[in-house]
Amino acid sequence: MLPNHAPLVVAEQFGTLVGLHPGRIDLGIGRAPGTDRITASALRRSPDPLSVEDFPQSLGELLGFFDESFYPEGHPYREITATPGQGMRPEVWLLGSSDYSAQAAGTLGLPFSFAHHFSPRNTVPAMKVYRESFKPSKWLDEPHGMVACAVICAPDDDEARYLAGPSRLSFARLRQGRPGRFPTPEEAASHEFSVQEEASVKSVAGSAVIGGPEKVREGLNDLAERTGAQELMLTTMVYAQEHRLRSYGLVAEAMAIEPAPAAST
Repeated sequence: MLPNHAPLVVAEQFGTLVGLHPGRIDLGIGRAPGTDRITASALRRSPDPLSVEDFPQSLGELLGFFDESFYPEGHPYREITATPGQGMRPEVWLLGSSDYSAQAAGTLGLPFSFAHHFSPRNTVPAMKVYRESFKPSKWLDEPHGMVACAVICAPDDDEARYLAGPSRLSFARLRQGRPGRFPTPEEAASHEFSVQEEASVKSVAGSAVIGGPEKVREGLNDLAERTGAQELMLTTMVYAQEHRLRSYGLVAEAMAIEPAPAAST
């Protein structure tokens, strides 16, 4: 979330990661603070409100710190060398939940990732805007899109729905301004959702792919086809880590994804 961080700091942090793990680091950039006003102020060390012009300027600065030829003669930042960072550019993605970042990513010729898991109504339109506004760049010849989707896979549909209960309850509490510890499946199952809570989760509930392996495979294939995405990013919010890992394993089997080779030492 670029509004929360100085572009030079981001360049040096991710330059460090690229130096440690070349070819394995992506940098996703969002234009929203991603948190409440007070937390954003603490991160930014400034109480001043954000301007609509801040993000394009900050993004340009960030890209410039990775590229030694970016800043023209006479620009004050030309004297700065991001260390490490300059010459250590990761793959930069723009993140978004509306068509603003979609159009920006297309215009700049960057890959684009859309947050389908909390803005499903805008997914297809935003991906269309991205493709239509895309201009080839030195980084990318053709549009390359990703869709982030909430997925919970279990051996059968009933168990998957049961494991999805805590996520629904947690989201309802968040929308009511009452965030807290992630509830257990038992707590979620015994909770009686109010009309307001049901309404708060209804807007995103349909975007999640929840079920057994076959249902999840069909849901993910349908999502990729409808959006034209080249990649899917899965987010699995469940209470137990073992159920999260099992879900990823079942999805990999259902989608016939081969395990990545072990890194050499």
